[in-house]
Amino acid sequence: MEGKIIVVTSGKGGVGKTTATSSIGAALALEGKRVAIVDMDIGLRNLDVVMGLENRIVFNIVDVVQGRCKIDQAAIRDRRIDNLFLIPASQSDNKDVLTPAGVERVTKELRKKFDYVIMDSPAGIERGFENSTAGANEAVVICTPDVSAVRDADRVIGLLYARSLEPKLIVNRIEPARVERGEMLSHEDVLDILSIELVGLVPMDEKVLISSNIGTPLVLQNDSTAGQAFRRIAKRLNGDDVPIEVPNRKTSVWSKLSKTFGLR
Repeated sequence: MEGKIIVVTSGKGGVGKTTATSSIGAALALEGKRVAIVDMDIGLRNLDVVMGLENRIVFNIVDVVQGRCKIDQAAIRDRRIDNLFLIPASQSDNKDVLTPAGVERVTKELRKKFDYVIMDSPAGIERGFENSTAGANEAVVICTPDVSAVRDADRVIGLLYARSLEPKLIVNRIEPARVERGEMLSHEDVLDILSIELVGLVPMDEKVLISSNIGTPLVLQNDSTAGQAFRRIAKRLNGDDVPIEVPNRKTSVWSKLSKTFGLR
């Protein structure tokens, strides 16, 4: 049985797509799956830093597509999680160096070697997006609860449908207190606009920044609420029936008493 190619994409930059990609890949590997995460952001390259593997790069995805090395030579095994591999992007090339046909050819090889291949698409809808979706079986759209991100996600969703991909949605960086005050869209608002299957809700979590800075998978941090959310998302993508948890505002004992007894 061949593996699945999942493209993780967004219309807008800065919505947490790279963190989502690395976290979903790591969580699937923790489920016992053989996983490759592929950085398709040619010219920039961030996944290797987030995963703490930047010092071990020899070859990259451009080398693989252009036949300068084999997949096994470019795939870097993660130090902490068995069955998790990274194929990095090239920093010295530009986005036009790859073609959808070339990437699709390589994805066919990847499907034979891995249970899941997670393609980290660059933001936007240009060549990088076309390359990242070539050969994909599934698509996950990352969106934050703000109007500009939702608008851009809607555009990407239309393009995914045009490529016969059924997109699934992750709403990232939810802040319940701001939602309550009406300063941020609720996940229901986002779903009403985008009208695609919801696969997970991820709360704002300061552990995300810490995890990225020290190059440790977020899902290994047991006290990370975002990490826990991504582990549940991975289970859903793997076909498990896991209920979606809505991030709630933590209520202090004093505020509970205040509500109960009408205190100020």
